[in-house]
Amino acid sequence: MECGEVNSWYRRENFKPTVTICYEFLKHILDSLPPGTTPEGVTPDDATVGQFLWVTLHEVGHATFDIFDVPLFGHPEDAADNFATYIMLQFGKGQARHFIGGAAWAWRAYLGDYKRNPVVPMRIANFASDHGLPEERFYNLLCLAFGADPVQFSDLRDFLPAARSSNCKFEYQTLVHAFKKEIRPHIDQEMAKRVLDTNWLPDPEPKTVPQR
Repeated sequence: MECGEVNSWYRRENFKPTVTICYEFLKHILDSLPPGTTPEGVTPDDATVGQFLWVTLHEVGHATFDIFDVPLFGHPEDAADNFATYIMLQFGKGQARHFIGGAAWAWRAYLGDYKRNPVVPMRIANFASDHGLPEERFYNLLCLAFGADPVQFSDLRDFLPAARSSNCKFEYQTLVHAFKKEIRPHIDQEMAKRVLDTNWLPDPEPKTVPQR
């Protein structure tokens, strides 16, 4: 719907669980795409689909917790972030790599800051938000991806402080345990397999070979 702001949310409307995605948010994605493939290998398509999928699944996470009365320890926003990241990591055909890279593009201003600029000024009020700071959400995303597959996401080690990367496998396994216990019993496994095995990204354009 048109919201008058860049936003998305979940709430019950007339008792019906409803996820709202604003047109302004979709426009924001399209207006902030990289002009071409980034040095990290993120394409404009990756950035489009990755950002949209992560934010949409974040709101679907809130809906899932509500509908199935999932008990949460900690902030619901952090739990929804983790839900979105976990789902994205389950996609096959190498898509997980593209989705995670595209989602991380949303936090591109924070890439590598712990090395280049370890001191970041911050207003005290920012720490009172129910959402994590952008830096936190960025590193949580990368850590779960690295913990899920240290080989496929080996380059993410360069963006994660050593004190965090060493614990990422445990963080991901904790998330897997919670998902299998609280969410998996409600999933239609056959439908899930069809969705996860579908190629949601356009095929790369073939490179033309110059004629001699």
